Amino acid sequence: MQVSNDAQLSNGLKQRHVTMMSIGGVIGAGLFVGSGHAIAEAGPAALLAYIFTGVLVVLVMRMLGEMATAQPDSGSFSTYADQSIGHWAGFTIGWLYWWFWVLVIPIEATAAATILNAWFPSIATWVYALGITFILTVTNLLSVKNYGEFEFWFALVKVVAIIVFLCIGGAAILGVLPHSGVSGASRLVENGGFMPNGIGAVLAAMLTTMFSFMGTEIVTIAAAESRNPRQQIVRATRSVIWRISLFYFGSIFVVTAIVPWTDPGLTSQGSYQRAMELIGVPHAKAIIDMVVLLAVASCLNSALYTASRMLFSLSVRNDAPAMLRSTDSAGTPRAAVLASTAFGFLTVIANYLVPERVFSFLLATSGAIALLVYLVIAVSQLRMRKKLDLAKDPLQLRMWCFPWLTWVVIAFICGVLVAMLMGEDHRTEAAATGALAICVVVASWLNQRHQQRQKQAHAQRAATRVH
Repeated sequence: MQVSNDAQLSNGLKQRHVTMMSIGGVIGAGLFVGSGHAIAEAGPAALLAYIFTGVLVVLVMRMLGEMATAQPDSGSFSTYADQSIGHWAGFTIGWLYWWFWVLVIPIEATAAATILNAWFPSIATWVYALGITFILTVTNLLSVKNYGEFEFWFALVKVVAIIVFLCIGGAAILGVLPHSGVSGASRLVENGGFMPNGIGAVLAAMLTTMFSFMGTEIVTIAAAESRNPRQQIVRATRSVIWRISLFYFGSIFVVTAIVPWTDPGLTSQGSYQRAMELIGVPHAKAIIDMVVLLAVASCLNSALYTASRMLFSLSVRNDAPAMLRSTDSAGTPRAAVLASTAFGFLTVIANYLVPERVFSFLLATSGAIALLVYLVIAVSQLRMRKKLDLAKDPLQLRMWCFPWLTWVVIAFICGVLVAMLMGEDHRTEAAATGALAICVVVASWLNQRHQQRQKQAHAQRAATRVH
């Protein structure tokens, strides 16, 4: 299979950049803060929600890795959907994915600004939010190497923080730490047992945890700008099992073993901070705030990068304005970065100016995009495998138990989408995302008709010149 022609982009990402991005990219602010909501909802059985969701992500990444190693491309799953399902699918999922990350920008910028405002209240929150977004925009504009360097250190801090947390929490559970007030894992079965709110609460918690894993797939986009993309994708895909097991399963186990699921601090303070406080770690809030700030900055950095690369890929495929496919001498798609950043700034400003109901609706439109991305990856791999098997180069990665596991993933995701529509808590998100998807599909059809008319007009002008 021939490598996609993304020659305009640089290959400035080093192996250590991609490696650390693949390790730390799975760690988002949702793990440090959002996990408390899942535990409060399902009790200690939230661990099952993370296990089920983690298995789904591992399978999806295996399918994506199979396609990405055969054809590294900055458009990743959007390009594969275009080739295997149809132009409308690649267009739709590409723009939806771009929209998701553009909406992540104000969320992460506001989260970072809130922490900074608590430390230095003399400066308004919105000033911090715009300032952080501006700084990270500049790093993305300079070169992909700058993005990789920033993300390397962001990810390294997150990884070290998780490992230190696991060591301290594990020592407390084993009774090694004196005066910690924690010993053993009895809290996993206290206050109503391991599954106090039933299996329904576990399934509901899965919908919460599903979106904390979003971003695992970024490595397949970033690898297209490294010197050996196939090798980088193979490494990242094969390591996803231990990464999720260590960072998610390990840390959620430690939290649920230390913090009673009925503790109000899980939602008001965050699961990690509350666990550190119960262990007796001094300055727990300041430590966790610093880690969360770096995690949020990492996510914001990745949001700017990912949105710009997806926009660049869409432009290369004539699904976005032609001006967005231009790159500078360093191979950076500055126009795509600036366009994505412009929308990012608008959404940051909108978060403070427009009515809360309006901004909440905008966020709701992205609520099920993660599931649609996973569904498109599964369907693309199902339809692309035959073509990949006929290629000259053998596949370096293969989906396990094909096609049965692929069909299981497709059925599971469809079931979750139906559950979102049936349940009151997530119905608005599913409906809003569905409505947005329909609008984008219509836009793809109009775009295709416009391109056909342009081709016909060009052909007529060429024929007139000949005569």
